[in-house]
Amino acid sequence: MDLPADVFDILRALDLASVVVFAITGALVASRKQMDIVGFLWLGVVTGVGGGTVRDLLLGAPVFWVVDATPLALCMGAAAIEHFSAHLVASRYRILLYLDAFGMALVTTVGTAKALDMGAGPLVAVCMGVITAAVGGILRDLLGQEPSILLRRDIYVTAAASGSIALLVADGVGVPRLAATGIAIGFGFGLRAMAIRFDLFLPVFKPRPGRMPGHRGEVK
Repeated sequence: MDLPADVFDILRALDLASVVVFAITGALVASRKQMDIVGFLWLGVVTGVGGGTVRDLLLGAPVFWVVDATPLALCMGAAAIEHFSAHLVASRYRILLYLDAFGMALVTTVGTAKALDMGAGPLVAVCMGVITAAVGGILRDLLGQEPSILLRRDIYVTAAASGSIALLVADGVGVPRLAATGIAIGFGFGLRAMAIRFDLFLPVFKPRPGRMPGHRGEVK
């Protein structure tokens, strides 16, 4: 799909903004772990471009930061700045949560839009949006030895999926792409921010005792 120049420029700006935001969250984890500047750069880059890299590989598209190294440079710059300024932030974990929520909403929208524009179906587009949002955070938490976003009970992947679906619905009913993008970001970030603020989570699996011998329906 050929996008109007202004829409393409907005999506490009959102893509760059999202990698910077995620790079900052990676650098904040590095600061919590008291890493050196190389650790800051490593976590910043991996977090910033990890999700988009997997998305592009799965879609068969050129990897975005290999084609244009601007995102890579921005990630490294943001991480380096954070190395010298993280101590100025009083509550780094709280800021990390909300920055991560905002970055998640941005990359979900960009990932979903990119998949749609490459001709992917709705289900694949949603998956690409969620993968773009989650993989960078998973790598960040794994390398920073933090509890993985997939193992927490927080509403995270659900928020990403809601933003992705919001873009699909808005796009499907003819909402202009710029407006649809804003709606999707609002849905994704809004749900995640509410989950953080009010400690919301989906019902979790509760272990139940197994059947006792002799119960009807038991396989012997």
